[in-house]
Amino acid sequence: MYTANAIRNVCLLGHSGSGKSALAESLLYMTGAIVRMGKNADGNTVCDYDPEEVRRNISISASVVPLDYKNTRINLLDAPGGFDFAGAAMEALRAADAAILVCSAKDGVTVGFEKAWKYCEERNMPRFIYISKVDEDNSDYNATFNALREKYGNKIAPVVVPIWDSSRKVTGIIDVLNKRAYEMQNLKRAEIAVPEGKDEVIEEFNYALREAVAETDEEMMDKFFNEEPFTYAEMIKGMRQGVKDLSLFPVLCGSAMDCLGSLMLMDHIIDLLPNPIEGNYHKATLADGTTEEFVVSPGGVPSAFVFKTVSDQYGKYSFVKVLSGEITSDTALINARTGETEKLGRLYSMCGKKATEVKVLTCGDIGAIGKMDKVKTGDTLCDPRKVVSLKQIPYAQPCYSQAIAPKAKGQEEKVAAGLARLNEEDPSFTVVNNAETHQMVLSGAGDQHLDVLVSKLKSRFGVDAELSPAKVAFREKIKKTVEAHGRHKKQTGGSGQFGDVWVRFSPQDETDDLIFDVEVVGGAVPKNFNPAVEKGIQEAVLKGPLAGYPMVGLKAVLYDGSYHPVDSNEMAFKLAAILAFKEAMPNAAPTLLEPVGALAVTVPEDYVGDVMGDLSKRRGRPLGMNPDSDGNTVVEAEVPMAEMGNYAIDLRAMTQARGTFTLEFVRYEEVPKASQQKIIDEAKNDE
Repeated sequence: MYTANAIRNVCLLGHSGSGKSALAESLLYMTGAIVRMGKNADGNTVCDYDPEEVRRNISISASVVPLDYKNTRINLLDAPGGFDFAGAAMEALRAADAAILVCSAKDGVTVGFEKAWKYCEERNMPRFIYISKVDEDNSDYNATFNALREKYGNKIAPVVVPIWDSSRKVTGIIDVLNKRAYEMQNLKRAEIAVPEGKDEVIEEFNYALREAVAETDEEMMDKFFNEEPFTYAEMIKGMRQGVKDLSLFPVLCGSAMDCLGSLMLMDHIIDLLPNPIEGNYHKATLADGTTEEFVVSPGGVPSAFVFKTVSDQYGKYSFVKVLSGEITSDTALINARTGETEKLGRLYSMCGKKATEVKVLTCGDIGAIGKMDKVKTGDTLCDPRKVVSLKQIPYAQPCYSQAIAPKAKGQEEKVAAGLARLNEEDPSFTVVNNAETHQMVLSGAGDQHLDVLVSKLKSRFGVDAELSPAKVAFREKIKKTVEAHGRHKKQTGGSGQFGDVWVRFSPQDETDDLIFDVEVVGGAVPKNFNPAVEKGIQEAVLKGPLAGYPMVGLKAVLYDGSYHPVDSNEMAFKLAAILAFKEAMPNAAPTLLEPVGALAVTVPEDYVGDVMGDLSKRRGRPLGMNPDSDGNTVVEAEVPMAEMGNYAIDLRAMTQARGTFTLEFVRYEEVPKASQQKIIDEAKNDE
């Protein structure tokens, strides 16, 4: 059992394919947690165990890997780098106190790296940079390091430097602080003599480190200017302070394949990164609605935050980070969201999919609780003496929607039930039953996100579903006032049916709802039939004359008619009203209306031209451009929702995934005449 001081919670972030899961694998191997390293390509790594991850060779959810090293527990959270799975990265960030940003020496500073950096900036999170794959062909450590320095300045501090042979292949690394060199021999670290000609490089980087450390403390600054040497303890203390206050971002490097640099990375994690007590502060909402700073405290009453849920064939696990006190399997805590008392189930330490039962989880540690059916991701479990609710995980708004339906009729409920279960472990997507279009609409971060959900529906719940473009809810309206006659007369053997009405239909801009009025004089239509006339028109407006979409902005006035003392009844007048509606509409200049949304696209300046050109193809109307605090440009426009089905994917392609957007419905507008016929034809084909 580890105390909070001896725990480090660190998440691995970076672009997809930068080597995060491979790095986790090498750290597991070097600490003896596994005896053989798996490979992504073989689908046998500890972190990527979900069948979908194995099939696609990518990380989809955040995995937890505990490492025991030098009497310290390092909880490593491996977050996916794919943009469609950013929700899982948010969960990992929530549980971590620091981050390691992985960038490959082959690819340099990628979009995924930039996004990861931004996530850390938003959270004031201490971070290391790990340059991976330094020993692979076409890798260039120097180019990558220089790109980092250029982008993020002199705070980028190298603590490890690669050793190259004459063919520019990396054969080992140098610890800049201790001026010692190492290479790997059969996956074991061996110290070697510092190669000839490297002294100057070491001295240069060591000087840069001392300079960075001097800036963390006035006393150290004086020593530095007086050219007095720093002790090792002073260097570590200064670097730790620099990492904590974000004035220093240590750069390490290595190769996961032969574990080069892995031990040095863990040494620096222990020496320089904060423990949970020193980590980011949390904002807590109290029972009375006020907020206060939440102090992570081993001596406090028990509380834990649920940052992830796994609900699969192995059972349901609620992943928690203990934020004060300690919890055991018989601890009773209140769920701040529901107010209900939850008796905790069995506790586990998780390593990928492997669950090891433990008796206690201490303050700062990460573990899982089994079979907590009523507990959701984002819940705070706390002691009745101090009920607090911690801030929810900030998932991005889903921006890509498709209709989902079972391939076999009658399995709609199975699809809905399966998606509800998947939503427990991935709250970053939404499902809405659209009453207007009669479709179940699935919304997520992109096409790959939705594709994974469909695959999981089949593999876990045995239901085949398919995606199709979500229909747009159009409306219909008239532009002219017309009068129409509706007469329903039916004579059978017994009593007949007779209803006869004259109705004036006119357009209304003040309201979308049907306005019904009566101007009948002299009892031409008895008052008791008026509700039947109104009911008939209300039924009729649900299907407009052009494409069967609901009609809005209509006023109907019953102003004349006739009746039969025996044969007239409510049904006859209702049918007569429907006939009047059908006769009137084609002559009332009917038109189609479409939903228009307010779009805000945030992109770097370089992409503004492409975005504007694309918006004009979508019939968008630009409203203006404004700079934001990050140096991007926010393009604002109004755009028809019908043109935005694939915008999430198209914007990603247009901006190399650097662009983001929000789209909110604002009003309905008339569809241009040139586009109306196509919509009408499509609606008739769907019938």
